[in-house]
Amino acid sequence: MKHQEIMELIDHFAGSGLQSMKLAQEGVSLELHRGAAAAKPEVRSAEIMPVPEEAPEAVDAITAPLAGIFYAAPAPDQPPFVTAGARVKKGQTVCLLEAMKMMSEIPAPCDCVIDEVLKTNGELAAFGEPLFQYRPC
Repeated sequence: MKHQEIMELIDHFAGSGLQSMKLAQEGVSLELHRGAAAAKPEVRSAEIMPVPEEAPEAVDAITAPLAGIFYAAPAPDQPPFVTAGARVKKGQTVCLLEAMKMMSEIPAPCDCVIDEVLKTNGELAAFGEPLFQYRPC
């Protein structure tokens, strides 16, 4: 909600017969109250407050330490390093990233189970982008 939209709501509230108004939209909470003796509404709280949201479930991810092309297998004719549901050991290679004709092995950060492979073979991965979701063992 933009500042101009908030000011328009306040003006509409001032011209109405309402005594109070609450609005929660797009992560913004607005509450207006009309004073008993005031000709214009008294704005008690028009500050922008985030609407409480449920905390997202923490998800561990193996992220790309560099930008490059994601390879799930050591060679096109070979099986992928890992698939969803695979148990891996700390340091085990989970994929390759190619940058400037150099292949970098991406290791598992801990003993874990791979929940989901987030990239497809040959897809470009940006620096810091999640490649895999996992659960520590």
